[in-house]
Amino acid sequence: MAPRVVIPIDKNWEFKQVDKEFAKFLPVGQFPTNVHLDLLHHSLIPDPFIGKNELDVQWVGEAKWVYRTSFAAAEVAGGAKAILAFDGLDTFATVVLNGTTILESDNMFIPERIDVTSVLKKEGDNELVITFDSAYLRGWELVEKHPNHKWGCWNGDSSRLAVRKAQYHWGWDWGPALNTCGPWRPINLEIYETRLADLSCESVVDKSLSSAEVKVTANVEGKAAGKVRFDISLEGEQVASETVDSSAGDASVSFKIDSPSLWYPIRYGKQPLYQVTATILEGGEQIDTVTKKVGLRRAELVQRPLKDQPGTSFFFQVNNIPLYCGGSDWIPADNFVPRISRQKYFDWVKLVAEGNQFMIRVWGGGIYEEQAFYDACDEYGILVWQDFMFGCGNYPVWPELLESIKREAHENVKLLRHHPSIVIWAGNNEDYQYQESENLTYDYEDKNPDNWLKTDFPARYIYEKILSDVCEELIPSVQYHPGSPWGAGRDTHDATVGDIHQWNVWHGTQEKYQNFDKLGGRFVSEFGMEAFPSVKTIDAFLPLGKDDPDRYAQSSTVDFHNKADGHERRIALYLVENMRYAPDPLEQFVYSTQLMQAECLASAYRLWKREWKGPGREYCGGALVWQINDCWPVTSWSIADYYLRPKLAYFTVKREMAPISIGITRREHRHPKDKYTRVNIDVKTQIEVWGSNLTLEDLTVDCVVRAFDVETGEQTFWETVAEKLVLSENRSTEIAALNVPVVQQNKNEEARTVVVAYLVQDGKQIARYVNWPEPLKYLHLQKPTDLKVELTSDFTAVRISSQVPIKGLALECEDDAVKFDDNLVDIVPNEVVTIGVSGASETTKIESRYLGML
Repeated sequence: MAPRVVIPIDKNWEFKQVDKEFAKFLPVGQFPTNVHLDLLHHSLIPDPFIGKNELDVQWVGEAKWVYRTSFAAAEVAGGAKAILAFDGLDTFATVVLNGTTILESDNMFIPERIDVTSVLKKEGDNELVITFDSAYLRGWELVEKHPNHKWGCWNGDSSRLAVRKAQYHWGWDWGPALNTCGPWRPINLEIYETRLADLSCESVVDKSLSSAEVKVTANVEGKAAGKVRFDISLEGEQVASETVDSSAGDASVSFKIDSPSLWYPIRYGKQPLYQVTATILEGGEQIDTVTKKVGLRRAELVQRPLKDQPGTSFFFQVNNIPLYCGGSDWIPADNFVPRISRQKYFDWVKLVAEGNQFMIRVWGGGIYEEQAFYDACDEYGILVWQDFMFGCGNYPVWPELLESIKREAHENVKLLRHHPSIVIWAGNNEDYQYQESENLTYDYEDKNPDNWLKTDFPARYIYEKILSDVCEELIPSVQYHPGSPWGAGRDTHDATVGDIHQWNVWHGTQEKYQNFDKLGGRFVSEFGMEAFPSVKTIDAFLPLGKDDPDRYAQSSTVDFHNKADGHERRIALYLVENMRYAPDPLEQFVYSTQLMQAECLASAYRLWKREWKGPGREYCGGALVWQINDCWPVTSWSIADYYLRPKLAYFTVKREMAPISIGITRREHRHPKDKYTRVNIDVKTQIEVWGSNLTLEDLTVDCVVRAFDVETGEQTFWETVAEKLVLSENRSTEIAALNVPVVQQNKNEEARTVVVAYLVQDGKQIARYVNWPEPLKYLHLQKPTDLKVELTSDFTAVRISSQVPIKGLALECEDDAVKFDDNLVDIVPNEVVTIGVSGASETTKIESRYLGML
């Protein structure tokens, strides 16, 4: 029996438009590919990311395209067979080999394997032709074919609901409408008599963490194999090995590993990955082998009653460690996925890890991500919340579609289930919220799946039957959650159970972000605030760059690169509520929006993390900001733009999610002397101070509070408000509540007093937070005459000082190679703030910007 042979079909590809007379085949620019990338390669379309070019390329998504190649005949000996394996075809594809139609596919997410033994030529070249129809137009055909379904969605249009394709290709409130097609993942020719069709590794770590049971199963396809050898190794050292007899079907073996090297989330331990290999042996020869890297860890979603508050908890626990999961939501990193390199995936995940984030939620309107993405999460210790690919709509359920969805789920769970980073699968994004908004039928108490199909919300069958069953079959030890948000049949806005999406800041009732403490939930898996991207990014999408006449904040081109409905009003609302600003110059306006976003998001993390109060009091178990990234250069809710340039919010989130942090909130208390008076009112403005210790050790600290007059810079207060205070491990601890320290009462000095709190351990500052009177627009901020922003002599840090308080000092550098460890810092007199820097040299020019500088 000969070993399995794998031949990549990645050369000599050509493409052309089907329905265009005299169109010639042209070579592709890369492989895998899609049509927009190939048209760009030949300069046949303008770059859709520049200016308003998106409008000029809409025809691409409504045309038919054909791809073809030829490859040499391969020997298919004896009882072997030849399989063409298509890892991903986008989306309505007719595949013809040597004149014979071998496949008609209609699901972007399903890998297909076709037996072509009888079609493959024994001599000469084989011709492979793939014709792609318009997913957009086919979607509308399906909508019209099923008029009884109650079609409707948020973002894009209803045609997307009928098509199993990345939903963001129809456009979203942060992305362009660019309907792609093409062979978007690899194509291979495989020749074999026997192969390993799948390798799964199911592990159970004992609660004591002292041992792990590991069951490894290989699915053997083809002729009966003699034996299968299973090997487990760690860092090149063999841990276990066993050879078992095999026949067609499954071969499995169980190992017990004592004192396993456990996989931990970042910060709490290392990320060792065991290498698990299965090898088919026949007469001493290796016929086929498959290797996967797995991590051994005990992961749980804890939902249990709470002390002193209604509802249940919702937090993740890994290796018995409860985790406050501060993190981000993730969308595809490009509209054209084939050009995202493995390195770029690692760069993105590294950015998340360096930002003190623990979790990424892969959003349900994109794709089941590339293996490189999950590999990076495994290696950096970032937990993954994985949605299935449904979002913001009422999905239909005709039988063929349900069968396709079942296959999609089955194949993608099998592809991804070995990754230790994935700790939860969720059925959809906001489809239950859409059901509520449209008053679609949903009776949680009705547990008969057949009934669900007869309602006007039939997609419940997908989320609570099909996907649930697939996860139970393939990944029984990983939590399945029917949707995000979801609360076991409660209203999806119920903050006491499950997860919520908190959009009453920005959307909804447009609350003040200072009130995030009233807007929390047991786990907030979406919330956000928009900000403009870097000025460099804006210059990159303006057709004439810095010389473009539309280079101003309210231009039509800049507005075009913001897809959110009502973004002009919403950005203006939150700016005008909070700070003095002007749209010109552009640089200062960009800074103002980024400062606003940074203040908003930091407020949410700070106030919600305060509610992580220890065992039985995990009132908020995590917060995932919408969103970490962009798919094109745009103004959006991202905290790092398309070019991986962090916005200022990235750094405030990083500070709030540090292992040790301190928080302050300021509250006004009004007590009238009688119920009618408008005069005799006792008004006190208090600050509440708390510390957050996300480490696994108790810390003994002092808490020092200082206060300054914003206008004069005079220090008005300095006191140690707590000594030898124990910050218990892995929770927040209340420290003090005191009146805002002022020199003279009844002079409204609270409104001009900035308060700074420090945590000090053994004489060393370990955390710091500066609290300002709000709204910031009322402050009479002084322009510093003695501001110092200086690179150290070894170019590894920037030292900043001033003798008047400065709000939101941002460091800027034209050179993208210069990276700052922190940014957007508040400065008070009599101290120096030091920020680490990399990539700087004697020629580096660092500039600063702050609130009120113009």
